Amino acid sequence: MGARQPENTRSFALCAHGGAGKTSLAEAMLFCNGQITRMGVVQNGNTVSDFQSEEQKRQISISTSLLTLERNGKMLFALDAPGFADFTGEMSAAIRVADTAVILVSSVGGIEVQTSRAWEYAEHHNAPVTFYISKMDRENADFDKVLADIKSQFSPNALPVFLPIGAADKLKGIVDVIKNKAYLYNLDGTGKFTEGEVPADLADAAANAKEALLEAAVEMDDELMEKYLEGEAISDQDFAKMLKKAIAARRIMPVLTGSATQNVGVHQALDFITEYFPSPVDIGAIKAQDGDKEVEVLPDVNAPFSALCFKVMVDPYVGKLSFIRAYSGKLSSEGNNIYNVKKGDDERISSFKLMCGKDGKDVKEIIAGDIVAIPKLQSTKVGHTLATKGGASYLFPHIEFPKPVYSVAVVAKTRADEDKMGNAISKTLEEDRSLTFEKNPETHDNVLSGMGDMHLDIVLSKMKERYGIELDTKTPQVPYRETIRKTAEAQGKHKKQSGGHGQYGDVYIRYSPLERGAGFEFVDSIKGGAVPNNFIPAVEKGLREYMESGPLAGFPVVDFRAELYFGSYHEVDSSEMSFKLATRLSFRKGIMDANPVLLEPIMNVEVTVPDQFMGDVMGDFNSRRGRIMGMEAHGKLQIVKAQAPLAEMFRYAIILRSMTSGEGTFSMEYSHYEEVPADIAKKVIAAHKKEDEEDE
Repeated sequence: MGARQPENTRSFALCAHGGAGKTSLAEAMLFCNGQITRMGVVQNGNTVSDFQSEEQKRQISISTSLLTLERNGKMLFALDAPGFADFTGEMSAAIRVADTAVILVSSVGGIEVQTSRAWEYAEHHNAPVTFYISKMDRENADFDKVLADIKSQFSPNALPVFLPIGAADKLKGIVDVIKNKAYLYNLDGTGKFTEGEVPADLADAAANAKEALLEAAVEMDDELMEKYLEGEAISDQDFAKMLKKAIAARRIMPVLTGSATQNVGVHQALDFITEYFPSPVDIGAIKAQDGDKEVEVLPDVNAPFSALCFKVMVDPYVGKLSFIRAYSGKLSSEGNNIYNVKKGDDERISSFKLMCGKDGKDVKEIIAGDIVAIPKLQSTKVGHTLATKGGASYLFPHIEFPKPVYSVAVVAKTRADEDKMGNAISKTLEEDRSLTFEKNPETHDNVLSGMGDMHLDIVLSKMKERYGIELDTKTPQVPYRETIRKTAEAQGKHKKQSGGHGQYGDVYIRYSPLERGAGFEFVDSIKGGAVPNNFIPAVEKGLREYMESGPLAGFPVVDFRAELYFGSYHEVDSSEMSFKLATRLSFRKGIMDANPVLLEPIMNVEVTVPDQFMGDVMGDFNSRRGRIMGMEAHGKLQIVKAQAPLAEMFRYAIILRSMTSGEGTFSMEYSHYEEVPADIAKKVIAAHKKEDEEDE
């Protein structure tokens, strides 16, 4: 490959709503570039990007796939990211490490929920954006409408560089407005085309489009701007230079178009990417944190090597693959280790792999801008910064993943499955950062949480395939709490005489409610030594122990004060244990006398839906004992902010998808605890008492 330079590198993430054609476009790019001899079809499960068994079975992308292409002396790294809401974390990570986000918008379906999510991620990372209006061969394809929507909903900086010649069954090719040429295609998927003049009916549109590009480009240079305003001609060379600069600065967001399945316009898209997409040098320095100070990392091959791990994948043949984006320096695989700055560990490098789907080509050296996979790194996880020991000491900001919105409790089918569960889940969490797992100490459920039912279904299928473990699922238990609503006093007296030393402990405790979220407070108000000082800690310890299982339904008791104000003891028979047992008697009686109630967790929920589903979503929240807290418009989408009990939200991901034809998304986080309505509390208490009886 010779001595490569970051100036000759292009990296881009293909992002969109599911079904907009990202994987088909990636496949057509590989075909046009001569890397495959036949284009695979998503529905046939034979594309380069969708190589995992679950992807082939379900005919969707579930994991970001890295494709490496060499074209016209440039190295291209394409990240084909999933488009379904359940796998949005993969899209976020891909946009984070790529230099450009290519957002596909279907010419038929237009802007959809995940299109907006891709735009938001690109905005958040200040990434240059190119739009690709796809599926121009489909019935009802409408380039002009979709372009207008992109401009109004996302940015007026979206300017077409390609125009379609015809649409649907009349699609003939594309016009390149920069070169002022038409490319007419054979609609047979071969990608063969002839070059010609711009059709007369598109001449004005092409001229106007180029003028808009020129106006925006010259704004990047005061001298050129002055020449342009004075009516002087701008050379093609200056125009190209400023266009590239404007794309890197997000001043121009090019709009490409074509048909991936018919292989129309893909050659020109690849050439545009190669010629105009920003290189790491055009993007410039990125920020990192070195202790308390912020540093800027330049894509300089002579600087110390540094990289960020953005993805981990377990390959059935190679084992663990860590995908990294190099940001500075260069590194050889021969005689070098790589240093995990986050963990402080040395990692052995066996090779660097330029990936194309599941296949990797070994290279000996990588440079700033490269996106490669490294096999068998042990301690490296997603978000870790890598360098050479004694080199870069800074850390790149961690990769943000969306919070899980759907949870199930997992139960091992057999004892053997139980033994394997910890290892299988640990490895799966390492690979998929949008998953969480916790053993709830209150309900004792093993709770696996992700982005939706499809996400968790695929995760469990993978675990069965890879680790031979079968897990059943059930709805998690709600971590209810118990509290009191009034003040009550209760004596607890434990007295036992049975030969030798007896047992004696006597306490009077006053129980009173505290404000929500205050926790537990113990007050020692003993006077005159009614309870000796050495036994008082046993009373507090007993209370803290017994409050973990309340008298109503066995849930932790919270938000109350316990004041020990009187008691008695025996010189010989009193002991710490006696006072703990006395405390238990007081606690059970006192809490029941203080009007105990059940509390449930309330969640903050934020739902993003198209306008037409607003009524359904709001009505559904009312049926879930929810409260609408506010609404705000976001283009054609509405954001509904609400609060609802966790007990009503376990299956909301499935309900929302069904209610909105897959177009709704939501996020959810804990807010506070509230009292459970009496009729529902009765059912919960009865159910738990029944469980206790069955367990006995």
